[in-house]
Amino acid sequence: MAGKRSRPSSRPSDVLGRIRELTLSILTNITNGQSAVVYINKFQNYCSEASGNCCCNYDVSIGKEVLTLQKESHVRRVDILLRVLLIVQQLLQENRHGSKRDIYYMHPSIFKDQSVVDKAINDICVLLHCSRHNLNVVSVGNGLVMGWLRFSEAGRKFDCINSPNTVTTRVEI
Repeated sequence: MAGKRSRPSSRPSDVLGRIRELTLSILTNITNGQSAVVYINKFQNYCSEASGNCCCNYDVSIGKEVLTLQKESHVRRVDILLRVLLIVQQLLQENRHGSKRDIYYMHPSIFKDQSVVDKAINDICVLLHCSRHNLNVVSVGNGLVMGWLRFSEAGRKFDCINSPNTVTTRVEI
C-alpha cells in the first residue's frame, strides 16, 4: 500500500541482526578514530494539554537524542546500554527469557538502580524498533516467587512444590 511504512520484523533473528548492525556501527566509528554516536528517537509519551486529552504517538518521533562519548553522562549511558544489549543478545540467542530485575541483579553495582535498566531497555526498544517482549525481557511483579521452593517460617512449613497455593500471606525472606 502506498504511503504506509512497514514495521521492521520482530523475529528473534531479525532483532539479532539489528543488534549486530548497531554494535558494528559503534565499533566502526571507534576504529576510524571517531566518537561512537548513538541516535535515539524521542517520542511524546506524556500529557501536554491542559484539557487532559493525551495522545501518545510512537510512529512519529519529535526529535533525536544524540549520545556521544564526548560527555561523561553519555559515556555511562552508552556503557549501560551496551551491557544490557549484550544480555538481551544472549537471551535471544539462547531462546531464554529474563526479567528486568534479573538484568539489574547481574550488575547491581554498575546499574545502581532498577530504573537505569528500565531506561536502557526502553532505549533499546526504540533503537531496534521492537517491544520489550521481542527482546525476551519480561516484567515481574513484586513478591512473585517462581520455581520449586520449600521453606519454613516461625515453625510453619511452606511447600510450593506440592501445594502451590500454600503461601497466601506476606512472608519476609
